[in-house]
Amino acid sequence: MRITGLGHAGMFIETVGGNIICDPVLGPSFYGSWFPFPDNRGLDWERFGREADFLWISHRHRDHFDPRLLERYIRKDIEVLLPEYPTDDLEKDIRALGYTNITYAPAGQVIQRGDLKMMITPLRAPSDGPIGDSSLSVDDGTGSMLNQNDSHPLDLEKLLDFGKPDAYFTQVSGAIWWPMVYDLPLDAKQNFARLKREAQNKRAMYYIEKVDAPHVFPMAGPPMFLRDDLFDFNGLGKNGESIFTDQKQFLAHMKELAPQYDGQLFIPGTVVTIDGGEVTSEQTLYTEAEIAHIFDEKWEYLEEQRASRQQEIRDEEASRAEIIPPAEMLEAIKTWWEPLLKKSRTIRLGVGGCVRFRIGELDMVVDFPRAKVREYAGEECVYWYTIPADLVSTNIVDHEIDWSNSIFLSMQFSVGRSGKFNEFLTTFLKCLSVDRIEYVENWYQEQTDQTEDAEIGDWVVQRRCPHLRADLTRTGTVDEDGILTCSMHDWKWDLKTGRCLSTAGHPIRSSKIDEVTDPVLQEVS
Repeated sequence: MRITGLGHAGMFIETVGGNIICDPVLGPSFYGSWFPFPDNRGLDWERFGREADFLWISHRHRDHFDPRLLERYIRKDIEVLLPEYPTDDLEKDIRALGYTNITYAPAGQVIQRGDLKMMITPLRAPSDGPIGDSSLSVDDGTGSMLNQNDSHPLDLEKLLDFGKPDAYFTQVSGAIWWPMVYDLPLDAKQNFARLKREAQNKRAMYYIEKVDAPHVFPMAGPPMFLRDDLFDFNGLGKNGESIFTDQKQFLAHMKELAPQYDGQLFIPGTVVTIDGGEVTSEQTLYTEAEIAHIFDEKWEYLEEQRASRQQEIRDEEASRAEIIPPAEMLEAIKTWWEPLLKKSRTIRLGVGGCVRFRIGELDMVVDFPRAKVREYAGEECVYWYTIPADLVSTNIVDHEIDWSNSIFLSMQFSVGRSGKFNEFLTTFLKCLSVDRIEYVENWYQEQTDQTEDAEIGDWVVQRRCPHLRADLTRTGTVDEDGILTCSMHDWKWDLKTGRCLSTAGHPIRSSKIDEVTDPVLQEVS
């Protein structure tokens, strides 16, 4: 088995039963904001497209799904491996490009082609990418690998039933706009960015230790930001206010914490060979001197990239829709969003207030409790966004149902809030279709059925995490102050009160073992 890095989360897997091209992206993505780091344009894209037998797109985010690249390089009769998602948005996108040879991959079931075995494990919670993310397991008899991508699976036992991989590829960098675009003092941004990086590192190490593969390859980020207004957000930020750990930085972190694992650099042109459990890698696109320049003289390299790629940014800006006049824009959003708000009872209650949007000359408010969209009239708001009018106009014209997959990951906006992060608001803004809203509302209703309790340390708590239903007996730890931390996303709860310390809502049921009076809970204890 040979695995070639294509940049970001992309890879080309050559096996005895066929070749799989995964998440090929050239970019730029998200309104011209994200470029793969390092530059991957020097790869032989014609060969990869010609020799690929299978196409797997892990999820719909545009740093994994690049329609222009697919149109240019990937033939239309290729077999597409489609994850089993609750909505058909990704399938619609793929079919719109002319791909019809689609194999539906039931969750956790093995697809076999001769000696080649493949398994796609989808995640389907509202927080998983654009309502869906997935990993790919591959075994061809000569070697095995797990491409976990951006996904954060809750049921690792089921995933690893496929077999312990020889090589493990996983996301270690950030893919979020927090805290960079928030209306915060610099010292607060620096502190929040440090905490976010630590949480990302902790989560990556959790998976590395659980998967326990001998060879680890960090991937899926970081991006390059080559727009002038975003340039300082590269890496850890010019002022330490950013979250984008690079591959070398994480490898150093992993070597310090877990030297028993063989961590190796995986960038465009890296070729990993797996043969009977032996895993080796070589660099075919960049020399050692060039790699040293990319990582050790990163800001110089980024300046070179910025200077040479401005035309791509100008081309993207020229492709945006004409700005819609304020009154027409308000009416378009009102017509689109109000029927969805009426279907979103759990989300409306979860947001619990008004959200202000300043979009060019339009100043509007979304009143979640009343399910109304109207002009802003001085209401107190729990969140407030400032977004360029051309981005919103383009989303309206394209009827883009996931604003996290367009505007928010572009980071070409600013936002403030009066309290903690509100997951319900973010969920609404990436579920702007009837199918998505209905699925999420049903998912939240299922979330409320959390009747099983378990013992963790000196406490009895509900077994399932209120965030994404992880089994807290496996992912939860309680410190001496009674603070429960779920290692999946580093969310925290004060068990003395049940209050979530990480976001609004999401309380947890908890009690001290010696205070349990319910006979059923005493039996659990």
